[in-house]
Amino acid sequence: MADAKNSNTPSGTTPDPAIESTTGSDNPAIRFDEGASAKPGATQQLKDEASKLGTQAADRAREYAGQGKEKATNALDEVAKMFEGAALDVDARLGEEYGKYARSAAQGISSFADSLRGKEVDDLITDATELVKKSPVIAVGAAAAVGFVLARLIKSGVDAASETSDA
Repeated sequence: MADAKNSNTPSGTTPDPAIESTTGSDNPAIRFDEGASAKPGATQQLKDEASKLGTQAADRAREYAGQGKEKATNALDEVAKMFEGAALDVDARLGEEYGKYARSAAQGISSFADSLRGKEVDDLITDATELVKKSPVIAVGAAAAVGFVLARLIKSGVDAASETSDA
């Protein structure tokens, strides 16, 4: 016969000291060691610090995105100028009817740079999110194209740097 002390445990096992029986009930109640529990003030302090770090990270990301936006708009302006110059060359070599395509492309790039310059970073993120939701195929294609262009720019920069260091 099992003794009264072990009536809540399977026969032949000893009760776990972290579990004690509630009075008059067979449901075990888990007793936590008071030293292992976190203080409510410490938990709130950790949450506050995590919130501050998250806010700082978001502010820095916005700052870097703003700097990137400025660099991108300046680069787009330069590309538009290149297209304008190319349009003059095309006019001279092939005729004005073909040069209008290069001018149209330059005008489109320039207007895109102006619209990009006039928007806040948060607005750009919202626009990009909506574009991806509306047409994910176009978004993936654009991302692939941008990735290809960036890879080529980086590769050409690395090649130019290695040629300079060799000379």
